[in-house]
Amino acid sequence: MDLGIAGKKAIVCAASKGLGKGCAESLVKEGVDVTICARTAETLEATADELRALGGGSVTTVACDITSESGRAEILKACPNPDILVNNAGGPPPGDFRDWDRDDWIKAVDANMLTPIFLIKATVDGMIDRKFGRIVNITSSAVKAPIDILGLSNGARAGLTGFVAGIARKTVRHNVTINGLLPGPFYTDRLISNLKVNAEKQGLSFDEMAKQRAEGNPAGRFGAAEEFGDYCAYLCSAQAGFVTGQNLLMDGGAFPGTL
Repeated sequence: MDLGIAGKKAIVCAASKGLGKGCAESLVKEGVDVTICARTAETLEATADELRALGGGSVTTVACDITSESGRAEILKACPNPDILVNNAGGPPPGDFRDWDRDDWIKAVDANMLTPIFLIKATVDGMIDRKFGRIVNITSSAVKAPIDILGLSNGARAGLTGFVAGIARKTVRHNVTINGLLPGPFYTDRLISNLKVNAEKQGLSFDEMAKQRAEGNPAGRFGAAEEFGDYCAYLCSAQAGFVTGQNLLMDGGAFPGTL
């Protein structure tokens, strides 16, 4: 299916690897011109080369910290009028809430709540003027089913979710949608980090922990960044204009509820 977004411009945050890279790859394949960012220039440029080899849309790189004001200014200078915005940032480290101080909480809120809000603020009015906009916030399945060791992430991302729930109903009449994609266990650096923490807690090897976790999912496996990217690309499509304010789980069926 042609998603009808060839020639559109996109900002994809934290796109040098993992889920951000998967989203950028799927958008490039659809002919979208992407501007991608990450902290590490070397990794970012290697990813850009891979994306350019796909032969789709153009790829521009900005090595920056998207969670900083200066980093956001840099990427908006490189792509001032995006049609598509994919908000993504690495989550806070897992741990015990007893060990987190105020600085830990402020850092989590800055990265995983305020950064996407400020990027939405900077881009949404232009989308409204052009009568096309697709904003996808990559959050976490922990927003819907909190995980104790990810309390910093649960809290910050839930705050973003609450904010979006209001404005997504105001922008949709202008063909600007805002949705959340809630990844479950995708085999990324983030998952690997959490597996290591749990393995240590339970006295298991990493491989044992990974096998146990994968087999415990109804799908019997971890998700792949490529399939996550394709789901994101659909939410950015011309056909997805009637989907807004939703928080869409992609977790292999791990969440047991009906709502």
